[in-house]
Amino acid sequence: MKIGYPCVNEAMDCSAANTFRLASYSEERLVAAVTVNLACLRRMLEWNVAQGLLFFRMGSGIVPFGSHEINTFPWQTHFAADFRAIGDYIKAHDLRVSFHPDQFVVLNSPSAGIVQRSIQELVYQGSMLDLMGLDGTAKLQIHVGGLYGERELAIQRFAQVHATLPAAVKARVVVENDDRLYSLRDCLYLHELTGVPILFDNFHHECLNHGEPMPEALRLAAATWHPTADGVPMMDYSSQALGERKGKHTDDLVDDLFRGFLADLHGLDFDMMLEIKNKEASALRAVAILRELELSAPAPNIPSPPLTLPPDPNAPAKAKRAKKDAKVKSEEL
Repeated sequence: MKIGYPCVNEAMDCSAANTFRLASYSEERLVAAVTVNLACLRRMLEWNVAQGLLFFRMGSGIVPFGSHEINTFPWQTHFAADFRAIGDYIKAHDLRVSFHPDQFVVLNSPSAGIVQRSIQELVYQGSMLDLMGLDGTAKLQIHVGGLYGERELAIQRFAQVHATLPAAVKARVVVENDDRLYSLRDCLYLHELTGVPILFDNFHHECLNHGEPMPEALRLAAATWHPTADGVPMMDYSSQALGERKGKHTDDLVDDLFRGFLADLHGLDFDMMLEIKNKEASALRAVAILRELELSAPAPNIPSPPLTLPPDPNAPAKAKRAKKDAKVKSEEL
């Protein structure tokens, strides 16, 4: 079982989501941003490995405007060696990585334009995993989409679009049960139509379900993953923020709830993404609990890379650290 957190290391002094305004697009700015983004991603992965946090959701903004028509720069070729080096590091240290494309990726939209842009975004993000040389166990996590007044038609529309996806993308796409529209039962029906694996979200299931007990829900979702083509099932873990609206994620891991959830697994193996506000801080506590219960390997005996580095006087002026609070919520939560 691997534990991870999404997109941002709150304690680290860099961002892998440096960007710039579309109006100021230039190849020079693009190269500068991607260079620092990849460098920060490598630093986060190295820090994670040193802590034994072997699951990481990468942010979608590594290449600014990666799927936009304005971006005609051959970044795949220019940065091929950099992506390959990161992929080699991931494989050498048995890391698991994924992407969670932004909320505008909606495959079941009635709008042909939205569907086309959604596919382009999936192709862009999948191509980064391809450039890293990662197999189909590195996933692209999406939601089913909107209801548009008719659940059955919306699910059928997703299935029809899914059938047209490029094979390399289709092999990576997984769907997540959500907390308002599409339950685990809906996702199981979609799996019957398409074969798409279900990335189970325990907190969403608590918010929206049809009476399935948690152990049964976990078993049903895990059964949708092929053991070799898809790998160990992935899932998202969180809990309700006390005193907040229903569905708001907790700011901090609640140890007792987490231990109780582990008991519900009944021996099932999942790679678990913590969708918790303090990110790596909760992930460190979670992996410590797993070690205590002998569900995870002991802490690695390797030096921990620094969380901060001296400023680089040669850093491009436009490649400044992106504000962490500007992250798109769909990637992190």
